[in-house]
Order: sequence, then C-alpha cells, then structure tokens
Amino acid sequence: MRILVTGAGGYIGYAVARRLAAAGHEVDGLVRRRTALPRGVRPVPGDLLGDLPAGPYDGVCHLAALTRVRESFDDPLAYYETNVGGTLALLRALGRDGTRVVFGSTAAVYGTAARRPIPETAATAPAGPYGATKLAAEEMIRHHARTGAIGATILRTFNVSGSVDGRPDPDPTRLIPRALAVAAGHAPSMEINGDGLAVREYLHVDDLAAAYVRALEAAARPGEDRVYNVGTGSGAAVHAVIAEVERVTGRPVPAVRRPARPEPPELVCDASAIRADLGWRASRALPEIIADAWNALTRTSD
Repeated sequence: MRILVTGAGGYIGYAVARRLAAAGHEVDGLVRRRTALPRGVRPVPGDLLGDLPAGPYDGVCHLAALTRVRESFDDPLAYYETNVGGTLALLRALGRDGTRVVFGSTAAVYGTAARRPIPETAATAPAGPYGATKLAAEEMIRHHARTGAIGATILRTFNVSGSVDGRPDPDPTRLIPRALAVAAGHAPSMEINGDGLAVREYLHVDDLAAAYVRALEAAARPGEDRVYNVGTGSGAAVHAVIAEVERVTGRPVPAVRRPARPEPPELVCDASAIRADLGWRASRALPEIIADAWNALTRTSD
C-alpha cells in the first residue's frame, strides 16, 4: 500500500514509518523541515496547515500534533489550530476515496476515569486543552467516516517511552526522560508531585508502532470507525519507575517532593479489544523500555 505518515520526523511518527517500511509498504513521510527518516521512507516536505502532498494514498497514519499537556494550558489556541485544524485540513485533502485513516489519540480524552482499567467505552471528559483537542479531532474523524468518505481507526495511547534506532524521547517533561536526565547528570534532582503513588502504564514506542501497522492492514472499511486502547494493561507508581531507572542505570535519581497536584490516581487501560480484534499485544516490559531509552540518551550524549 502507499501510505502517508504525518509527523514522520517525530518520536512516534518515525517509529511508525520505520515499521511500515519494514512491512513492505511504500511510505511517504510528511515533514515540515529537513530531518532524518527511516530507511525506505521518502521525505515529503509539507504542512497540515499549508501544503499537503498530492495523493492518492491507500492509507494515512496521522501523527502530526502538539502533545504537551501542561503547555496546552498556556497556549490552547495553538493546540486547537494544530490538532483540530490540521486534522480538518487533512480530511479535506483526502477527499472521499475511502482512504484508510489511523489516528493517533491519547488517554487524556478520558480525564479521571471512574472505571479502572479504562475501557474504550468509558466516558470521555478531558481535563485540559490537549485532551480536548484530541477528542474533538476524534469526533470529526468519526463523523466523517460515517459518511462513507474514509475508514477510520483511532488508537488511544497512554505513556510511551523507549527508543528505536537510538532516537531518544525528545520531551523532557515526561517521567522516564526526566528520571534518566537526572541519572545521566544533566540535572541534580527531579521533582515529583505528592507521594509518588500515582500509577501510570508505559508502552515501548516500537510496540506502539506495531499496533499502527496492524490497524492499517486490518483497516476499517469506508463508513466504519473503530477505537482501541493501546497499552499493556499494567501500571507502575512514580516511585517504582524511579527505582527501576536507578536499577537499570546503576545511578541514583534524587527526587524532591512537591505539593500534590490534581491528577488521576491511576491511568491504566483495558487493551483487550485490540488484542482480540487485531491480535496485537505489547512485547516489552518496563525494564526493557527504560534500558532502551537510557541507551539512546547516553548514545546521543557521547
């Protein structure tokens, strides 16, 4: 298939494009500036809000987005412009050719879910602009699919880490990159909110990329829309993640406690639907995720 990956130069987009090319697909990577892409992926300069590449494409993996939760509170309009406006522009460009669309969404659409682990049927109540923009894009894609114009699969991810091709996670606000930065001596300590008991699950970026390939190849037909949680279904508390970083790296990670902030006590997904429908499951646990992220960080620091 001929596939377009938006955001192909990004952390997740690169991993997805890499997996698709390895699976034998013809892959175009939409990038805003010159950047390294995986072998077999053709760079296509463009912008969702400006110049989009000419199709037709059999499928699109839509990963171009702004993704930092706290930043979204400071500049919500930028998040609506990119995450909602960019998605609208992409859908208009695709037309009504029945293209397979796989959209990268987030667990932030759930907010503080009452049911744990969280199923796809849980109520959506995003607590901030980032989650709200992703939910708005989901709904737009879903309604568009129901006209028969496209077939849509929405993948909601929780916390992604690890590395492919030695590429570190570029977002220093996430827990594992923050802890690894302290272990590497790039910061004297890290701050944690409250008692460090908040539980989150962690997924290797290459396992997530494999889910995109499965979703694209088992695509929803034109007129259909599906939504799947993509995760391990098991979580770890913040203090346990820090302890695992110390064990994997062999270095201390001093932590400074700050006052607790409002946040869900636990975000762990029910991923039974994607296992049943697409035969996908995560293959890497937290120690390997941290080890791959650490190796990537130390490699780039050399």
